[in-house]
Amino acid sequence: MDPIAGVTFVQGDFREEAGLAAVAAALDGSPVDLVVSDMAPNLSGIDSADQARSVHLGELALDFAASHLREGGDLVVKVFQGSGLPELTRLVGERFAKVYVRKPKASRDRSREIFLVGKGFRG
Repeated sequence: MDPIAGVTFVQGDFREEAGLAAVAAALDGSPVDLVVSDMAPNLSGIDSADQARSVHLGELALDFAASHLREGGDLVVKVFQGSGLPELTRLVGERFAKVYVRKPKASRDRSREIFLVGKGFRG
């Protein structure tokens, strides 16, 4: 990736401690206003496995947000509709003042992709 002024690029796997540590180090202890997760699992074609992996990535994003967001900050997480989504939505709702479920117009109708939006991190 070509460098972008004022941007720190971190390449890593968010599921591994080294990837999380690299992002945390780049933040240097500064809280953030917004966490955006556009992560998606490598699709296997097995819906139940893909769904579980999607929810797991959403949980990782929520955990990261809980550790790094400033109070009042926001979270946007891409997940797939299906099993585990109600529980993840509940977990987001425990930490944020408001939770929205959105499907962007740019997303294909047949896609199970949606976004959970948490507004107003409670700290």
